[in-house]
Amino acid sequence: MPATLKPIALEDIQAARARIAGSAIRTPLVRLNVEDAPAQIYLKLENLQPIGSFKLRGAGNAIALAAADQLAKGVYTASAGNMAQGVAWNARRLGIPCTVVVPDNAPETKLAAITRLGGQIIKVPRDEWWNVVVTHRYEGLEGLFIHPVSDPAVMAGNGTIGLEILEDLPDVDTILIPYGGGGLSCGIASAVRALKPDTRLYACEVETSAALAAALAAGSIQSIQYTPSFVDGIGSTSVLAEMWPLVQSLLDGSLVSSLAEVSAALRLLLERNRVLAEGAGATPVAAALSGKAGSGKVVCVVSGGNLDLSKLVRIIEGEM
Repeated sequence: MPATLKPIALEDIQAARARIAGSAIRTPLVRLNVEDAPAQIYLKLENLQPIGSFKLRGAGNAIALAAADQLAKGVYTASAGNMAQGVAWNARRLGIPCTVVVPDNAPETKLAAITRLGGQIIKVPRDEWWNVVVTHRYEGLEGLFIHPVSDPAVMAGNGTIGLEILEDLPDVDTILIPYGGGGLSCGIASAVRALKPDTRLYACEVETSAALAAALAAGSIQSIQYTPSFVDGIGSTSVLAEMWPLVQSLLDGSLVSSLAEVSAALRLLLERNRVLAEGAGATPVAAALSGKAGSGKVVCVVSGGNLDLSKLVRIIEGEM
């Protein structure tokens, strides 16, 4: 387990970009088609990656950096679904086995995708799954563990999103990033702080699991109640201890949205831009539309689009 995490060096993020160029695509940055928004809102469409989420970047970089002997017995991770797909997709390319420990509330769409990609699934209660994330191990599994959040190689891969945003919108004022464990936000922030340090960088959470907002308000890590919802790609009962110093140094705060705001943002993305986002991917858009992120040029990282169709129908009909 990493004792002290530092911001990812710009040269490591640039090297990651070259390393994953053959797998992760350079996703477009497009304007949200809303005329009366409180800001000029842009969408960084990571839902268009081959696995439907940004996780392909970090998983690909971590596996590419591993030595052959580390990969001899395969790889495994702990994931609610998207990191699992990222690891499984890259493992399949190399012809090595992949096992995924998932919480028992993981959505069927993501479970089906893991199986389709050749990953073996171990389903455990959510508390047991979270313990794997905290301890970086699962008893009885061999192979290289790819941590979904605090692996510097994973964060370097995630940071490539920051490079692309600054190239496409050099005068960006604010970047909004979904917050699950901090690997995405701290990866992007590492790149942006190195190249355009005056950019505002906010984590985005949902009211049912806003562990970072609680920690920032108290000045220390807090245990909160996690309430499952359709926003299943982010949220936890507490901030990871190894990520807390990094989050404090890189991010300007956390913007928390209600489930109703996220649901409305998801519908708006479909109606105006024909973009399918999962709940986590819609949280930055919800925050931007509420005005919490201020004015100017605001980029929302639409982190993924892996949403169960049954949930999508209910959201469209206004039931969630």
